[in-house]
Amino acid sequence: MKKMNIVLLGYGKMGQVIERLATARGHSVVGRIDAHNRADFEYFTPENTDVVIEFSHPEAAFDNICQSLRQRLPTVSGTTGWLGHRAEVEQLCQQTGGAFFYASNYSIGVNLFFRLNRQLARLMAPHADAYRAELTEIHHVHKKDAPSGTAITLAEGLLAERPDLPGYTPAATPGATGQVPIHSVREGEVPGTHTVRYVSAVDEISIRHEAYSREGFALGAVIAAEWLPGRHGWLGMDDLLADGPAA
Repeated sequence: MKKMNIVLLGYGKMGQVIERLATARGHSVVGRIDAHNRADFEYFTPENTDVVIEFSHPEAAFDNICQSLRQRLPTVSGTTGWLGHRAEVEQLCQQTGGAFFYASNYSIGVNLFFRLNRQLARLMAPHADAYRAELTEIHHVHKKDAPSGTAITLAEGLLAERPDLPGYTPAATPGATGQVPIHSVREGEVPGTHTVRYVSAVDEISIRHEAYSREGFALGAVIAAEWLPGRHGWLGMDDLLADGPAA
C-alpha cells in the first residue's frame, strides 16, 4: 500500500480520529485545515498532496469540496447536509477530471446495514397494507443536520423498493400523510444509532445498527482515501466494496 500525504479539511473530533488511524497505517498528515487557517488550504497541490479528507460542517462543505476539486486534489468527504448541491459537484468533477468520494457513513457495518435494509424492504413490500415503515436516528448533541445523512440513505434505500410510498419526511412535519417518518434524537455523545421499523396492529419487525465509537467511520474514510487516487468521477462505498480496498 502506497504511503500517502493527506490533508484534513476540517479538524474536529472526527478529523483527529482520522489522523490517528491514518498515521498508524503509515500515512503522513501534511495539513490540518479548519476555520482558523482556512486560507492555508491554497498551499496544497497534487505535487505535495495525495488526497484530501473533508469532515467539516454542512454550511462549509460545499465550498470546501469545490475548492479541493479545483485544486485537482482527490477528495473524500463525509460531511452531510449539503447534498442539495450534488449536481454542481458532479459537474465540477467532470470539468476538472477529478475524483470525489462521498458516503453518508463510512462504517463497513453501516454499509452492510444499507444492503440489509433494502432486502427487508423487498420482503415487506407485499405486506404494505399491514405494516407501516418508520426510521429513528440518534446522534450526539453536536450534530448539526437532521435527519442524519445515514437515515436519509436508509430512507432512500427503502423507497427504492417501495414505489407505492411518496417519500420520507422528518417525523414532526405536519401534513405528511403516507410518507416514511424519520425521528431524529440528539442526546449526549452518541456516535450514531439507526433503527428501521415495520409496525403492524399485532407485531413489529425492526433492524438496528449501533456504532460504539467514531473509529469505524474514521477507518472507512481512511480506506476510501487509500483507494481513491487514480480514479475519476463521483464514487462511493458501493464502488469501493465492489472493487475491494487498496492493497
